Amino acid sequence: MSYHHGDLRSALLAASFELLAEGGLAKFSVAAVARRLGVSSAAPYRHFPDRAHLLSAVSAVAARDLRAAILADPAGGLLAVAGAYVRSVVRTGAGFPVIFAAELYAVPDDERREHTRALISTLLELAPGPTHTEAFRQVEATIAVAQGYVTLYCEGFFDSRSVPVDDLVARAVEAARALTQPGRTPQGTA
Repeated sequence: MSYHHGDLRSALLAASFELLAEGGLAKFSVAAVARRLGVSSAAPYRHFPDRAHLLSAVSAVAARDLRAAILADPAGGLLAVAGAYVRSVVRTGAGFPVIFAAELYAVPDDERREHTRALISTLLELAPGPTHTEAFRQVEATIAVAQGYVTLYCEGFFDSRSVPVDDLVARAVEAARALTQPGRTPQGTA
């Protein structure tokens, strides 16, 4: 991706998602984003004072888009969360480790906070638990399973040529079903 004048802020965000999808949070930096766009290392600082502020903007977009993907999934319910999460995070690299990165807690960003709150509220509304604590545990288990599948996929445990993302999504949904619906075992096990 290279940048040819226009909306640099949007280009910085798009390049950020590309870098996260390729190398994860550990390899994410303002300098790497600038290199990706072919702009000076100082150019991003006109829009973001530091890495944390750029990451905060990425987090807001990721939370907003993940919530929209979850709500658009025709399967609905908490199990749709596992599928939408895997599909979205494999594509963007921006899952909960990015959305809720510890370094963001010190960044005052109302937009990010609004989108992360909306995401969590949606997740809790989709959980069938009879109490808030049980609903939270179901959300936690679902995200943990989905993030686990994403991590295994992105780190090469699954051969992306033989395990398409749709198969990975199905596996994550089935594993989430087994965790959130007592007495149910994943397909293929006894």
